[in-house]
This record gives sequence, structure tokens and C-alpha cells, in this order.
Amino acid sequence: MSFPQRRLRRLRRTPALRRMVAETRLSVDDLIAPLFVREGIDSPVPIASLPGVMQHTIESMRTEVAALINLGVPGVILFGVPETKDERGSGAWDPDGIVQVALRELRDSFGDSIVLMSDLCLDEYTTHGHCGLLTPAGDVDNDATLELYAEVALAQAAAGADIVAPSGMMDGAVMAIRDALDEDEFENVSIMAYAAKYASALYGPFRDAVDVSIADGGDRKGYQQDPANAREALEEIRQDLAEGADIIMVKPAMSYLDIIARARPEVEVPLAAYHVSGEYAMVKAAAERGWIDGLAVGLEHLTSIRRAGADMILTYFAREAAEALNE
Repeated sequence: MSFPQRRLRRLRRTPALRRMVAETRLSVDDLIAPLFVREGIDSPVPIASLPGVMQHTIESMRTEVAALINLGVPGVILFGVPETKDERGSGAWDPDGIVQVALRELRDSFGDSIVLMSDLCLDEYTTHGHCGLLTPAGDVDNDATLELYAEVALAQAAAGADIVAPSGMMDGAVMAIRDALDEDEFENVSIMAYAAKYASALYGPFRDAVDVSIADGGDRKGYQQDPANAREALEEIRQDLAEGADIIMVKPAMSYLDIIARARPEVEVPLAAYHVSGEYAMVKAAAERGWIDGLAVGLEHLTSIRRAGADMILTYFAREAAEALNE
């Protein structure tokens, strides 16, 4: 007698069978590597809370990107760590700001062999650590910030960015950026919107990486999304699509797989997910203690994000995963 359950077991019997019937496939093509480039250093600086990740010099960043290209990783996203900050975050749009310098160097070195993305926000560049300008009362001034986001977008586009990625969760940011890019003849530069970005407790290692702390013990709950809400995320996604986003992102990924799955049927554009610093750091910390196989868990995480519906994944595992997938 044959039981239906045996059919499932038969198809699990060998690695080749399992590979042949796999419903979800993780590829190097799905990976985007976040890179940190720091002004005023002579050698790469390890980030203690992100094992294996560095604050790069321009030269070490170029070497890292060359290695990623060799592995087949199709894209990187750059985050800048400036030497000086101010209330307005002026380094974000300075033509000689660290990200703009890095973009030009990478474009000159590698041409179109890799997709260059740039984080578009002010928090790395402001003394107060918020994603926008502040009012005298200390609140984020959404509308005034939009004008600066447009300036940042133009500076990044002029430096060679293929895709700008507004991460500040300011209402109307995508429209302001799209209008500015189109008016300045950068209509071919795409926008990847951090449309569903949650006020998560998983960003701590990232803030170490960009030397950001929020003044007066503040937080970003007034402009990032409440982790309790799902319908809100879908509405934010619809708004960013209506404003002209080319790619939609959900952030974080693992704690929000349900949001990725709910967003997938809602959008026709590519859907990205950010496997964030805390998600990566927890895997690395447990692996260092011998409690788990870190690479195996990392690949399982990335596969589950693809299974939920993401087309591309920003992840600190990009190089390690690419090396494993190329074996």
C-alpha cells in the first residue's frame, strides 16, 4: 500500500531530488551588500557589534567591491560616516561628502559592472541623529526635510548612483526626490523606497557602524512604523508607489516576514527586504558561542525571506552567502 506521505518522503531522499523540487531558490543575484565608508581613516575599522563588517576607507571599499563583483553580487548600498556633523546634516549633499566621493570612485573603477545604491538620509550627518531637520521644539520637520532630501538625491545621482534609497520615512519623500531627479535630467536614476520601515529595536549595531546616537535619549517612533501594525505598512507602500517608487522595501526582514508576504500580491514592482544589523549580529553572536552553525542559519534566514516574497535582500551576509552559493 502506498501512502500520500511517502510521496513527500521519496522526493526528499537525495540532495539532487531535494534541489530539483525546491520551491524557493536563493541565488547570488538576490543579494545586495551594505557597505560603510568612513571619512578620515587610513585603514579599515572593524565594527565590534557586526563581526566581519568594516568601516571602509575608499581604497578598502574598492577592494571589497571588486571581490563582490567577482562573486557575482549584483549590487551594493553605501552608507557614509563623515568626520564632522552639523544640525542640518550638510555632508549628505556636499559634492565632496564621503558617499559622493565613494560613488565617483566606484563608478570610475567598475563602470556598470555593479549596481551602485546610496542610502538617502540625514541621520549619519546630523549632530542630533534624527533623519530630518528639527523644529525649535525638537520635532522632526517633515516638509522642510523634503527640500534637503531632493538636494541629497541630486548630489548622489551626479556622483554616479544608479539607485537612491530614501530611508528617513518622511511623508512625500519619494515624490520630492522623483521630481528633483526628473527636473535635473536624472530621470534614469531609480528610487528604492524604505516604504515599510519599522521603529525596530534591531538597529543597534547599524548605529554603531555609522556612529549615530539620537540626542536626549530620543527615538524615531513618531515617523517610523509601529511594530504592532500591518495595515499601516501596506498603506505606506501604496503611497510610495503612487509617488513613483521603482522598488519597495520592507525593513527589518525576519521579524516582518508577514509584511513581506502581504506586500507581495500588492505590488508589481520589485520587492526588497533588509536583513538588518541586529538580525545578523544575533546569528553571529550565537555562532561564536558554538550554539548554532552561523552560515547555515544565515542561509536559512535569506531563503525564508525569498520564500516570503522578496525579490532582493540587503544583507551583511552577502559576501559569505555568495561564497557558499558559488561552491
